[in-house]
Amino acid sequence: MMVIEKYQKKIMSAAPLAVFRIFFGLMLLGGIIRFWSNGWIKSLYIDPKFYFTFYGFDWVAPLGQFTYLLFFICGLSAFLVAIGLWYRLTSIVLFASFTYIELIDKSVYLNHYYFISLMCLLLIFLPAQVYFSVDSILKPKIKAQNIPQWNIDVLKLMMAILYFYAGLAKVNSDWLMESLPLKIWLPARNDMPIIGSLFNHTWIAYLFSWFGCIFDLAIPFLLWNKLTRPYAYIAVIIFHVFTALLFPIGMFPYIMIVSALIFFPASFHQGIINWISHRFKPKNNNINSFTRSEPKLKIYFFLVFFAFQLVFPFRYMCYPGELFWTEEGYRFSWRVMLMEKAGYAQFIVKDASGKQESVNNSEFLSPLQEKMMSTQADMLLQYAHILSKHYAQLGFVNPEVYVDSYVALNGRIGKPLVSNQTNLAKEIDSFKPKTWIQPLNDEIKGF
Repeated sequence: MMVIEKYQKKIMSAAPLAVFRIFFGLMLLGGIIRFWSNGWIKSLYIDPKFYFTFYGFDWVAPLGQFTYLLFFICGLSAFLVAIGLWYRLTSIVLFASFTYIELIDKSVYLNHYYFISLMCLLLIFLPAQVYFSVDSILKPKIKAQNIPQWNIDVLKLMMAILYFYAGLAKVNSDWLMESLPLKIWLPARNDMPIIGSLFNHTWIAYLFSWFGCIFDLAIPFLLWNKLTRPYAYIAVIIFHVFTALLFPIGMFPYIMIVSALIFFPASFHQGIINWISHRFKPKNNNINSFTRSEPKLKIYFFLVFFAFQLVFPFRYMCYPGELFWTEEGYRFSWRVMLMEKAGYAQFIVKDASGKQESVNNSEFLSPLQEKMMSTQADMLLQYAHILSKHYAQLGFVNPEVYVDSYVALNGRIGKPLVSNQTNLAKEIDSFKPKTWIQPLNDEIKGF
């Protein structure tokens, strides 16, 4: 108990938190601008006729043309967080707007969106505005040179969980023993200048697989250790730049590169702030320490938050069957780019009167939605319910929805994900195991 109390009283410079706030906010702003300029707001969030909501979040509705306003609010709040203006309000708005966008359609889900939402949530409760911010200029009373060290350590811990759990997820037989799915993906990039021809060799896929696993497992500890930190950060840059060149995963590699700076000492971040100050000359002569006592409710929030983050990724153990096949408990567990799934799904709608119709998926779904739906059981179920409601409006009495579904996992021969004798219209989505998923009859050993 004394150790905990002693740790809570440890203070350090607020510079690392201020630098993190600036870079993180600017990176999110860049991501919003990138989405807007590429036309993805329209194609992903406005054009689709139907959306795949997350279970329990059916109330998150698409906003039509107002989606542009939502993205504008998200981008503006990211910028205001970066400069530290109206920080408490704008950090809440940033978390709410970004998370709302993330929850609109499951087919757009990526692990790094979840990571960004969590970091935005943490920032709401951290005093990132007390140093080198517009708020600290407008309200001198909040200025503080030092803050409790744990306010910075929680960001390090969140990054460490992401990396380490991503590494644990790679400790599986497909990834390490078969170099899958990299053995499938890398040859497709053999047109890269200079090094592209190397991707045709199987040993390169094995090298990348093992390096990726070891990197994720080791990098949090190497970044936390001051002796290995500089070399670890060089590895972070190389790893994420290479990942960005090979795979279309957006801003995530660059967000991780700048976020990893949080592990460097306060003097390093103070140097960044001094460099910025020299060019923009903000008046921010902070001499105070952050002496306000932390509310117990805030401490309890972080304890509950991290307990949840440590346990939640293992919820897949509550479900039978092969995780990569059923994907029950797969999302929100830091399983980053672990599998290659290709699927085909042809739906048939029937009713008791003998009516029957084959469904043209392109009339209901965007290409991305159809691709994601065809390999994920919960999305197959959601789509079946969409079809049931649609055909009921066309005169089908108590429509029954069946699917011919074939999925190939990591290069395996395609198998039915759902029996074509299962009426998906009568199945109900829940957290319970989906007993109607056909077994893979294969095992991917590991975590």
